[in-house]
Amino acid sequence: MTAPTLRKIPARREYQRPPAVDRGCRWKGVTAVNGFSADGLKKVSEVLDGYVERGEVVGAVAAIYRHGEPVQVDTSGWRDRAAGQPMRRDTLFRIASMTKPITAVAALTLVDEGRIGLSDSVDTWLPELADRKVMRDPDGSPEDVVPAERPITVEDLLTYRLGLGWGRSSLAPQLFALTADPIASAIGVANAERLAPDEWLRRVGELPLIAQPGTIWRYHTASDILGILISRVAGQPLETVLRERVLDPLGMADTGFTVPEHERDRLSVLYGPDDAELDRPATTAWGEPPLFPSGGAGLVSTVDDYGRFARMLIEGGELDGVRILSAETAAALSRDHLTPEQHAAAPFNPPLGQFIWADQGFGYGVKMQTEPGTGVPGVGTLSWPGGFGTAWYADPEKNLVALLFVQSANIIIAAEWRSPLGDDFLTGVYGALVD
Repeated sequence: MTAPTLRKIPARREYQRPPAVDRGCRWKGVTAVNGFSADGLKKVSEVLDGYVERGEVVGAVAAIYRHGEPVQVDTSGWRDRAAGQPMRRDTLFRIASMTKPITAVAALTLVDEGRIGLSDSVDTWLPELADRKVMRDPDGSPEDVVPAERPITVEDLLTYRLGLGWGRSSLAPQLFALTADPIASAIGVANAERLAPDEWLRRVGELPLIAQPGTIWRYHTASDILGILISRVAGQPLETVLRERVLDPLGMADTGFTVPEHERDRLSVLYGPDDAELDRPATTAWGEPPLFPSGGAGLVSTVDDYGRFARMLIEGGELDGVRILSAETAAALSRDHLTPEQHAAAPFNPPLGQFIWADQGFGYGVKMQTEPGTGVPGVGTLSWPGGFGTAWYADPEKNLVALLFVQSANIIIAAEWRSPLGDDFLTGVYGALVD
């Protein structure tokens, strides 16, 4: 491990949440709102309403922010259709993989403080991952291995290039079986192993890597390992680390691993194929602290909470006078770290995400638009969706944040919408811009 270099950054202070003000989604007698056409904003609302009316989604909450100000919040449909409960602005959603950027930012606060370094080997804190063996062929036998050429580093975890994870490999079934609850319960992983963090990491350590550290990008597993790493470095449970370093300073009071009983009426029902109910508020798997708090997928949140997180990222690591990351670290998070070879390699089995890196890159826990493509979203836009139907987009050039939360598992797979809803929403948002 390299010796830490201590660097002072401005002290964090607690953010005091102001009363929520919903400006609504219908603008009468107004032609423009913070650079958006009022008619264009109305069309965004109509798009969301149309998907609900046609029965393509049960409900949705969408929020648009510009220059740090809320422009429009839409609520449409039902958070619980059977109970007749309408969607609300403060509805809680299971944000699944949108947990990953929050975990990455928490890790980067430790980097800013010099407690860990990006190039540090993780062996000191995660001895279960020391002395790795690497499969000669990712699709071959896990018995046919060679020694790792170097240790796994902190940056390998942040960029998902440790040499292990969901996607193409013969180890995919074993890794999927290690999906933590309550995510595993919600998506029906029949053979999921219910393990506490230390035992989970011991099981991961029994597996070889599928490629040399730093050489390929694979999904999810790195974030769960990163959550254990920062918990051990900080000497605190993961939720405490996230709360003290990210959630509380940003005023994200509705974000966490559990939903208290007195808040469960705000939790949306999670729907699956054919609108089957996968998780209900009264019996939710998010009702008790998880055995293994997943740094990759475990959190619940709201559009307002996550909007604050997204705004912090595009405002250089600081929001409303509260600094979370140094400007240098925030810039590094937002920079593409993939090599040309990694851009060319599809990480998932066809047909999922075969062209994910054609016009996008990956930084520290987030992806960014690297090419103009169709121009929606703009180059430099940060994002990473959740497989239970939540997505966010933070465009630094236009100082724009847009979030769309629905409660439909598998409507987003391999970081791609499986419905035109996502594209229609973004097209509407950008189409409404007039400056």
